[in-house]
Amino acid sequence: MSNQVWLSKLKQHRAIAVIRAPKMDWGEKMALAVASGGMQLIEITWNSDRPGKLISQLRSQLPNCTIGTGTLFNVQQLKEAIAAGAQFLFTPHTDAEMIKVAVSQDVPIIPGALTPTEIVTAWTLGASCVKVFPVQAVGGTSYIKSLQAPLGHIPLIPTGGVTLENAKDFLQVGAVAVGLSGELFPKKWVLEGNWHKITDQAKNLTQRLN
Repeated sequence: MSNQVWLSKLKQHRAIAVIRAPKMDWGEKMALAVASGGMQLIEITWNSDRPGKLISQLRSQLPNCTIGTGTLFNVQQLKEAIAAGAQFLFTPHTDAEMIKVAVSQDVPIIPGALTPTEIVTAWTLGASCVKVFPVQAVGGTSYIKSLQAPLGHIPLIPTGGVTLENAKDFLQVGAVAVGLSGELFPKKWVLEGNWHKITDQAKNLTQRLN
């Protein structure tokens, strides 16, 4: 998938559901629940249970969704994720070699960065957009807003502190999309198998952003 196609998906859907699943069947149910709620961008973190198998399974189960991965730490994991069918790749940090491999395979990579220097470095190396993480620790929406004047040409995806309440605010100050994890998948609901509540939460988010 080209960066242009990926960016158009981000601009259309605006939110990524980030799934960190200690059990593969939970991960599947979490993904199906948010997809039922209208979310189409789903990230399975690489530290989930059997992430490659889950990504491959979800790609056939949810043909209308774009399934990617995150929490990739090295080139080996990145190559395994691409082989499993991951359609986009998030990393917590900026690694030149990982970006190079992703670009050569035409899979959008979104490295994690925080300072203006890190953000520009990631972008210059070939990132499709840049994950600003952990955004809440450095001022949340006001930080994203203050980056816009010098770095407005770089698509930013804040994560780490994005909630149902503030997600739209991030978009209004210039973020291209947001990533949500704990807010969509409260541990209690997952443990109880309250998948319909997760669907409702995803619907709520989708309505707020549209």
